[in-house]
Amino acid sequence: MKNRRLVLAARPQGLIKQTDLQMEEVDIPALKEGEFLIKTKFLSLAPVMKFYMIDGAGIEEPLPLGGTMRGRGVGEVIDSKNSNFHSGDIVHGKFGWQEYVISDGSPERMMYKANTLGLSPSTALGILGMTGYTSYIGLYKIGQLKEGDNVLVSSAAGGVGSILGGLAKIKGANVVGMTSKDEKCKLLTQKLQYDAAINYRNGDLSNQIKEAMPNGVDVYFDNAGGAILDAALAHVNRYARVVCCGRISTYKDKGLKEKHGYALGNWHMIHAMRASMLGFFIYDYAKYFEEARINMAEWIKEGKLHYHEDILEGLEKMPEALNRLFEGKNVGKQLVKIN
Repeated sequence: MKNRRLVLAARPQGLIKQTDLQMEEVDIPALKEGEFLIKTKFLSLAPVMKFYMIDGAGIEEPLPLGGTMRGRGVGEVIDSKNSNFHSGDIVHGKFGWQEYVISDGSPERMMYKANTLGLSPSTALGILGMTGYTSYIGLYKIGQLKEGDNVLVSSAAGGVGSILGGLAKIKGANVVGMTSKDEKCKLLTQKLQYDAAINYRNGDLSNQIKEAMPNGVDVYFDNAGGAILDAALAHVNRYARVVCCGRISTYKDKGLKEKHGYALGNWHMIHAMRASMLGFFIYDYAKYFEEARINMAEWIKEGKLHYHEDILEGLEKMPEALNRLFEGKNVGKQLVKIN
């Protein structure tokens, strides 16, 4: 059997080019005792992956040239010499950009059996995986959402943001999403359970927030950073909670370790309004993963929580899929289906 994989050929400058990654075809070695072989079904995309190629994103060592591109995936076990994993099991974890994966189930690979409770295996990478956990934990545990809160979300049509509208409504909150296109605004209000949506490119953003949220912001879930964060801070209420999840508007090609030059003009509102502003790393909150998965799966089945997946097909589409995140083209969780 052969395995196709994408390896790093050059460190990217700007958007990912086809020449930054090279497709390799290699033999799949025989399994050793304790190992199992997985056929990849879906691969996940996240902005941080670009920076694995540049500087490791401040999380891991930079990916070496010739190394298989890192990333999470979900797939089916098709052969096993591991008593804990059997043929037919659906698993998710650190797959890398490849069609087949050999794992020994060690904690370093973060390989888990997927239990999507009858939903598509793809949801193990989206709403019932780290993306969904980030939305659930960020809003409920970090944001301390309460009934009647006014919630504002940036990058609301992205993987994390697209889940937050429903989560807010389940708890009786009012929720407004910010995004970059009118068609995304329609999706937010017509499918993804937002009360209102703002296209931040349509005029003065601060005025748009004031018009959409005349009673101010109790929880701001920030996926954007930069000028969008600055505009939101001008409207926080007393004791507001600002959840710092991502900062895609400030990501630079030099890598995530570099200092970014945007200076917040409204930072003083955190003190003036006795608000809080907190960043979080999802793996620090692993004790809540099972709670999040069970609750969200039940809410989906009850029709209380909706989600949207943006799926391309074929391993060769991975660079294009990653670029879509930086171009604002994706709607919902960006995935690639591996044929």
